[in-house]
Amino acid sequence: MDYIQVDIIGLSTSPSSGGAYALVLGEVGGNRRLPIIIGAFEAQAIALELEKIQPPRPMTHDLLRSLFDTLGADVTDVVIDDLREGTFFAKIRYTFDGEEATLDARPSDAVALAVRTDADLFVAAGVLDEAGIPADDEGEPDEEGFQPDPVAAASSSAMSKLDRMESQLEKAIAEEDYETAARLRDEIARMKEDN
Repeated sequence: MDYIQVDIIGLSTSPSSGGAYALVLGEVGGNRRLPIIIGAFEAQAIALELEKIQPPRPMTHDLLRSLFDTLGADVTDVVIDDLREGTFFAKIRYTFDGEEATLDARPSDAVALAVRTDADLFVAAGVLDEAGIPADDEGEPDEEGFQPDPVAAASSSAMSKLDRMESQLEKAIAEEDYETAARLRDEIARMKEDN
């Protein structure tokens, strides 16, 4: 089976989505985007790792990474290898004791683990052909250099890093997690000074 390497382009949400997020993957060396609808917990797990924010306690995907490390297994890559009736399927490929093996996983969980282990992401060519959306080459790149995504633009509002951090700050204050709130406040102030 042919696989195409992808990168994470972003996460987006919309108030009408009922708490669901779109994980947007972009074809490396190409212009197609693959939006995958994921839950809020998985989106948070991916976003925290991408932003290098350490939660006070390990999350489920951190536990899985620790388990692989403790056993001496290496996650080699993650592949989104099937699309059936609107549902994406993924595999975590790893080596253990000199043997190659795979684990069946939801794409959101597989990607959350991949960002924690620096594993490459791949999509089966047939899946990308079926569900991939060509990016709008005419659009202006956003502040992070990404081209606007037609799915995110049409159905969601993408959150910038600063917006995400300000949202996390509000949540930390509401939950009376003042240590996290202070750290986020300082990071936000630093980002605003840099801009």
